[in-house]
Order: sequence, then C-alpha cells, then structure tokens
Amino acid sequence: MPDGARYWRMDYRYAGKRRTLALGVYPLLSLSDARARREDARGSLAQDIDPGVAKKARKRAAKVACENTFEATAREWIANQRHRLATRYCALLLARLEADIFPHIGSRPIADVDAPELLDALRRIEKRGAIETALRLRQLCGQVFRYAIATGRAKLDPSTDLRGALKSPGRPRGHKAMPLDEMPTFMHALGAYDGDLRTRLALRLTVLTFARTTELRAARWPEFENLDGNEPVWRIPAERTKMKREHLVPLAPQALAVLRELRELPGSDASLFLFPSASLEKCMSNNTMLYALYRMGYHGRATVHGFRAMASTALNEMGFRADVIERQLAHEEKNTVRAAYNRAEYLKERRTMMNQWADYIDAVGGRNVIPLQPKTRRE
Repeated sequence: MPDGARYWRMDYRYAGKRRTLALGVYPLLSLSDARARREDARGSLAQDIDPGVAKKARKRAAKVACENTFEATAREWIANQRHRLATRYCALLLARLEADIFPHIGSRPIADVDAPELLDALRRIEKRGAIETALRLRQLCGQVFRYAIATGRAKLDPSTDLRGALKSPGRPRGHKAMPLDEMPTFMHALGAYDGDLRTRLALRLTVLTFARTTELRAARWPEFENLDGNEPVWRIPAERTKMKREHLVPLAPQALAVLRELRELPGSDASLFLFPSASLEKCMSNNTMLYALYRMGYHGRATVHGFRAMASTALNEMGFRADVIERQLAHEEKNTVRAAYNRAEYLKERRTMMNQWADYIDAVGGRNVIPLQPKTRRE
C-alpha cells in the first residue's frame, strides 16, 4: 500500500466476476495462517459460496452477538421497566446485576449462556451465605432471559432449569410472608375480589401501611389527622399498639384514596370504626381478612401479618435505611431512653418511603395513580 502497510489478499472469481478477499494484515497474520484462510475460502467457493459475502455475514453476526450480550439485554430490560417501577428500585436491580452477575456472564451473548454457566455465577453468591440473594437473582435473570426470547435474541431461559438447584433459605418462622414477586398476581386478585368491599379495602390499606392487623381492624376515624393537608398521618394511640407507645403512620395519596372510599360506604357515619362489625359497635373480627385471603387462593401461602415482613424485605432491597424501616414497623426499641423520644423519629424519610412504597404497589398492580382533589372530611 502507498503508506507502506502490507496485506494478504486473495483474488478469485465468483459468478463470472473478479473479486478480492482481504485475509489479514502482515506481519500480524503469518504466512501459514494466511494460507489456512485461503484454503477456507477455496472450500467455500467449492460449495458455491462467495467467501467475501460469508466473511461479511460473520462480521455482522459477531456485531449482533456483541450488542446482544447478557449485560446489554439486562440494561435494556431494566430501562423498559422504569415506567412501572420506582426509579430507586430499578437502580437496585441494576446494582445487584452489576455486583454479582455481569462480572461472570455479562459479556457473553445472551443466546449462548447455558444453565451450568448461570448456576456457576449464582453458586458464588451462595458461597458467601447470601442464599436469598441468589434465589432472587435467579428470578431476575429469568426475567431478562424471557425478555430476550420475546425480542428474538434467545430461544431458551436457562434459569428454569435451575429450579431446585440452589439452596433453600429454610423454613420461614412466624407469620407466612408472601414472596415479593407474587405481589402483581395478588394485587390483581385483590382488585377482582367479589366479597365485602370493606374487607377488600382493609386488605389494601394493610398493604399500603403494613400496620399490625389488630391496629388496623380497630382503627378509628378520629385517629386520622390532616387528611386534606400536605402531611396526612394516622396517629395510633399508645393503648392500641403492641409496644404501648404512640405510633405515627404517614399516609400516601393511595391510602387517602382508600379512606375516602371507606367514607362513602353506607353506614360509615354510624360508627367510629373504619371497619365496623355488623353491629357497628365493635370492629371487624380477627379472621375476616384472613378468610378473604383464603378465598383468594392464599390458604397456607400467606397471612395478613406477613405483609409486614414482605414490606420490610422489599424496602431494604430498595435501599431505605434500616432504622427508618424499623421505626415505621414500630418494632421494639431496646434503648429505653431513645424510645421515649423517637415517636416521630425519621418522619420525613418515612413519609418519602411510604409514598414510594405506595407507588410501587400501584405499579405492580397495574393501577394508575390519580392525584386526589382536596375533599372536606365528614365528621
């Protein structure tokens, strides 16, 4: 070449036309390797294949494979979820993948990743004791693979072959908590629940506030403050809480919508209780919401109290501070001096957290968040 560079070239004829095939750069490509490529090209010609066209096809395939790596596909999938999932939660999903999956299979074409390869990446997480994280990442990777199948980048989801291959976190203790990935199905089932409307609203308010069951079913209208203001709150008096301390629950717009819907129900003015019994003198029974879960198909799979554990797990994964979550759950404060002063501790952060949690619940349930107009509360 005029600039002094040297190339291995091969002249050939195909379909009656003279063509030239670039084999490589000298001296990066040795004579023996150049001759091997020449023989491959001659083999293609013998099969009536244009070696120049075949080379371009290989380059295109390599480029597509590079663009369709597991990492590129995963990032695209997460970007497509931002319309329904909170930004903070999407960032958490991406951070998990960046920490534990991308270093091992991120650069691989997603169509080439097989079950043993994915299992090896997940086993590394297991070995450090993060069994729940490994299981959640298997589910997350499965969503990425299914997206790749839907967009024509892969044909198989290897995560399905790993069911039972990972360690079990063990039998859960205490109240049965619903897995977080079950929430979309549950919220749709709750929306279609054909039982008593107050029961359905009680379950929705439980999910939104993750208050203790006894505190919610006996909730009274005078406990709800500033419902038409900027900082609505449910103030649960000390005598009604497990820890015998007043507890504040910041109310998201979605929780306010439930309260307004309850106010419109017949008989709501005849009782102080949000969820009165048939006699209106007492509150909803202890088993009403539990039996509703049974009717919805969750017998043995979830309890009403378990929504607290589910919310705790989800909010920790979303990156909220443990102190803020624990305070909102009204867990026992072992430091008695601090307990005396922390009634409203972290209230601003808790309000932000409760709003984001309610937005997430709406997103997984396919509901549209409609801004509520101020409405005078009836006394």
